[in-house]
Amino acid sequence: MKNFLTYLLLASAALPASASISDDKGLAPYVYPQNSTAWVPRPAYLADGLSYLALSPDGKKIVKYETASGKEIETVMDVTHTRETTIPSIQSFVLSPDGSKLLVGRERRSIYRRSSMSKYYVYNIRTRQLHPLSVKFDYQREPLFSPDGRMVAFVGVDNNIHLHKIDYNTEVDVTTDGQIDKVINGVPDWVYEEEFTTSVSMAWAPDNLTLCYIKYNESEVPAYSFPLYEGTCDPMEQYALYPGSFTYKYPVAGQPNSKVSVHSYDVDNRKTKNLDVPSGNFEYIPRIAFGGSPDRLIIATLNRAQTRMELFSMNPRSNVAKSILVEEEQAWLECPTYENLTFNDDNFVVLSARTGYTHAYQYTYSGAMTRAITSGEFDVLDYYGADARGNHYVQSTATGPINRVVSRIDPKGVMKHLTPEHGCASAWFTPSRNYYTVNYSNAQTPPVYTLRTIADKDVRILEDNAAVKSKYASAPKCEFFTVTTPEGLSINAYMLKPAGFNPSGSYPVIMTQYSGPGSQKVLDAWSIDWQQYAAMQGYIVICADGRGTGGRGRAWETVVYRNLGHYETIDQQAVAAWAASQPYVKAKSIGICGWSYGGYETLMCVSTPSTPFAAAVAIAPVTDWRYYDTIYAERYMLTPQENEDGYRVSAPLNSVKNLTVPLLMMHGTADDNVHFMNTVQYTSALQSAGKWCDMFIYPNMNHSINGCGARLSVYSRMLDYFNAHLR
Repeated sequence: MKNFLTYLLLASAALPASASISDDKGLAPYVYPQNSTAWVPRPAYLADGLSYLALSPDGKKIVKYETASGKEIETVMDVTHTRETTIPSIQSFVLSPDGSKLLVGRERRSIYRRSSMSKYYVYNIRTRQLHPLSVKFDYQREPLFSPDGRMVAFVGVDNNIHLHKIDYNTEVDVTTDGQIDKVINGVPDWVYEEEFTTSVSMAWAPDNLTLCYIKYNESEVPAYSFPLYEGTCDPMEQYALYPGSFTYKYPVAGQPNSKVSVHSYDVDNRKTKNLDVPSGNFEYIPRIAFGGSPDRLIIATLNRAQTRMELFSMNPRSNVAKSILVEEEQAWLECPTYENLTFNDDNFVVLSARTGYTHAYQYTYSGAMTRAITSGEFDVLDYYGADARGNHYVQSTATGPINRVVSRIDPKGVMKHLTPEHGCASAWFTPSRNYYTVNYSNAQTPPVYTLRTIADKDVRILEDNAAVKSKYASAPKCEFFTVTTPEGLSINAYMLKPAGFNPSGSYPVIMTQYSGPGSQKVLDAWSIDWQQYAAMQGYIVICADGRGTGGRGRAWETVVYRNLGHYETIDQQAVAAWAASQPYVKAKSIGICGWSYGGYETLMCVSTPSTPFAAAVAIAPVTDWRYYDTIYAERYMLTPQENEDGYRVSAPLNSVKNLTVPLLMMHGTADDNVHFMNTVQYTSALQSAGKWCDMFIYPNMNHSINGCGARLSVYSRMLDYFNAHLR
């Protein structure tokens, strides 16, 4: 057998001396942004659901339409006909709860994945008066109307909450202790935003008299910095000769998190108060919300291991709290348990996996369960609420883990599917539950948006993506199948075959996967990407969801607890071995690739002594969970102090000695999620072991590696690499 270094040198010699993205013009229609489908944003419905508001394509008007017909009713705002203040255009808007005012934003600036700031203005629909939300701050974050529409709370660049009183056009400071990199009021820190999928941490009482909020003290959270360069994609000229840097608070596994506390602000006396959440074993407060009454602030708490959630009902005025629900698991709690809580006037609904599958349960605010809304060997993924007749609506895997079906459960508990059993559907409902819109697709059909009455009568198709369907009519289609592993497990997978596939032929294989806990890539849903192009170029593309992925109950998912990368690798390698045994596969020409967790799992798959893979491409990979954030890493691994061996064996960084195949790594240098340091440390370990890999870096690009044709560059380079090593 050749010396590995000699092998890599010979293999790399087969690559062209230079390559250009223009060499892959045929790939461009199959990657972002050219592969995008038309989408229908959720409308801003009026309370009765009979009409909605939408922004005109030119950003100059906000127009009211009839829900049923889509016909224009009237122009609610025109930037050329405002009083007191004028603006050139609108980028976003929010309708006040009472329907009398608009909050319009422009010049949006992204902060992190979900957060942004904009220049906001308040518009009175009746008087056409427009004025800035703030005179102190040019940009504001997460403006929040009071229920009566007479006030707006927002966060300024000073990390403080401010209150704009519309009737008097005045501005009041709610907090004053905000400080960059130390204290944040009303909006989450980086790790809460990223891992608890939230961007606002404020809640108005229904009577408009109290504003409650979470304070994040991140003083003890270690700071992370990465360099910024001039670059050529949106160049930053200030760094033309000397790099700059970006610094923010990022707690890696085992390090201190922000200390969180809950507070209230009394609008009348302008005083803030600490709310005494009962002391206990909690680290996080992922959600606060009012439960239908001003004396019922619901506070969701989590312990650091994220195995125990406790809900408290607190009266902000008396500062008296009562525990109303405890959810506890041996492994981590499913995120929807505390992220998708639904609070109604006299009850609340929680999603719990207490039976081994996630289902919806209804409780009174005294903590008594009144109904198990769903049951069975399937997972409820979303709860849409109930209508006036007591029917509940959910999205679930009731028709199989690769499907998503929207269903109605009547008061007797009978479930009726409102969408096809095969394929993937989601829905949104008008506030009064008189209409709902279904977004449905399958592997052959791009998303179709259909408006329906609550009686399930189709009203009209909002978007059918017919042009997209025609554009990709000849693209290879997914074939779904299962692989039985040597352990007797059945793994869901799909395959894309080359055009003109010949069972007597011999084809190289690219396996693509994500593999992260609770994730699913094998879905009967529309997806056009580089995979179809690769199949058109003569590859068989296979994707498999091994253990740890979602849609198949808790036992399947939580087997990876405290031991990430172990079972996922066994299963991906088992699928590769199955592929190698097929008569139409070139057994020694199977490659694997992935992004983020998929990049991590790619490295794990080629870091075993007897890997079945001949080449690998890892994009933005985690290389050691000690480098990743507290909430995500510890959810599945606990802290490094509690699970030292687990962290050691789960790190590809510690297995570079087993790498025996060509490897390409790609990463953005400004990745605030999976830091470029992961790739740097991995390549350093390779160097120390006398090995090396190929690499392509994207200056100033974040985790998505997007913009200026970067996505085309990523996949062009990846396919070039597989062409060199699998053909």
